[in-house]
Amino acid sequence: MESEQEKPAYATPFEWIGGEQKVHALVERFYDLMDLEPKYKELRAVHGSHLERARQHLFWFLCGWLGGPQHYTDRFGHPRLRMRHLPFKIGILERDQWLACMDQAMGETGVPEELRARLRESFFQTADWMRNTPM
Repeated sequence: MESEQEKPAYATPFEWIGGEQKVHALVERFYDLMDLEPKYKELRAVHGSHLERARQHLFWFLCGWLGGPQHYTDRFGHPRLRMRHLPFKIGILERDQWLACMDQAMGETGVPEELRARLRESFFQTADWMRNTPM
């Protein structure tokens, strides 16, 4: 029989981060920072004039991606991230700004450091795969 120490504290990153309320706070802070911080201006420019739809879609997506409710796939099917982002210029600059903005949002919303480190790695892999422009 497993001891309590051998059992994972949380079954999913979704549980670890704190559920829908914390994912929502993370997404809100991410887009607020994108709007407020000049260092994310190229990333912000890719998103057009309104962020409401992007906020909602990222919230739905992250809930499922983290192992929680599948809000995004229930509404739209498979995310097909690369295909859906092909119309937008995503180069190294945009990738790095997205990653920095998300990392800042994770720090400011209190994502536990061990989870934050794991998510940084996963976000990098996904964001790098999304690039469609060499520079």
